[in-house]
Amino acid sequence: MRWIPVYNAPVILTFSLLAFLVHLADVFSGGRIAPAYFAALPHFDYHSPLSWFRLVSHVLGHKDMVHLSSNLAMILLIGPILEEKYGGRFLIVIMLITALTTGVLNTLFFNTGLMGASGLVFMMILLGSFVNHRPGEIPLTFLLIVALYLGGEVTSAFRHDDISHFAHLLGGACGTVCGFWKGGGKARGASRPKPKGKAS
Repeated sequence: MRWIPVYNAPVILTFSLLAFLVHLADVFSGGRIAPAYFAALPHFDYHSPLSWFRLVSHVLGHKDMVHLSSNLAMILLIGPILEEKYGGRFLIVIMLITALTTGVLNTLFFNTGLMGASGLVFMMILLGSFVNHRPGEIPLTFLLIVALYLGGEVTSAFRHDDISHFAHLLGGACGTVCGFWKGGGKARGASRPKPKGKAS
């Protein structure tokens, strides 16, 4: 039997490839590409198309290879499961919503730039806890993830470091909202109604 590599998760793999190429270009440019084009900056020019682009593109920029690797490791682990569960189109939409939301709010309320896919990572972590969600239920995995991940982010938000804990919390919020929304469909294993009539 021949084992053939398969592009099994087009959305996740394409995003990961773009993030890697952006980092590669940033390295060869001496660290000028990512801050200029792939970071949501606190000063915003409403007349500049680049400023609007950066509100979303910041998820592709990363500080260094360690930053990129840690984010892609989680995205490549959880992302394909979400893409298979919810579909590529939905995943693209929620990724764009998370990127835009974190970019806009960071620009409005913070005086520091925002760069990296950590918000997407936390969105996927929270959304991933809903893959077995049924209507009227709250997954225990979701509650534990909130306590472990987001609880730690809340306490870390008061530290002075280079990590945007706000983006993590907001990404988790986006994943939670979408998890409850998309998880409200028909429960797994539910039997279909039988047609009326005499049994044969």
